[in-house]
Amino acid sequence: MTGPNGLGDLMRDPDEAIRRMDDWAAGFAAKAERYQAAQEETERLRLTATSSDDAVSVTVGADGTVTDLTFSNKVKSFPLEELSRQILTTMRRAQSGIAERVAGVMAEQLGDEDRETRTALLDNLRGRFPDPDDPGDQPPPAEPGPVPPSPAGGAAAPPSPPGPPARRPAVSEDEDNNPW
Repeated sequence: MTGPNGLGDLMRDPDEAIRRMDDWAAGFAAKAERYQAAQEETERLRLTATSSDDAVSVTVGADGTVTDLTFSNKVKSFPLEELSRQILTTMRRAQSGIAERVAGVMAEQLGDEDRETRTALLDNLRGRFPDPDDPGDQPPPAEPGPVPPSPAGGAAAPPSPPGPPARRPAVSEDEDNNPW
């Protein structure tokens, strides 16, 4: 450590040590400013998708929350199930663009800085907001639950109603304050 450019050189030249620390601090402050700018720009992102029949339009923020939802007059004739389906499908289409838009902001603000952090963040966003039109991004269908056996008569028995809620045994004040 006492060789060239080691700690020994810095100890011999305190002015050089101060200059290096100032450079390091300035670099750290500039990096923090770039990250702050990226965060602010990301928070302003809005992505809008419209259903194929132009009946539903959904706008989401970079965190996936819906910020605007509009309908055309076409929805007046939709059954509620169809309206629900269109809202969710359109919302997912809007959300599926989040990762790419955030990637653009990060590239613009941060350049090639912190590739591992960027990759982890963008992979997380792609996992949370997959492309609904890409069958490879869809989760596998859920396995059906177990089917209860039918009684001897062949007809399935109706489920029994739930019983009363379980009562919690009374606790004395001494027991209530006991951490064990």
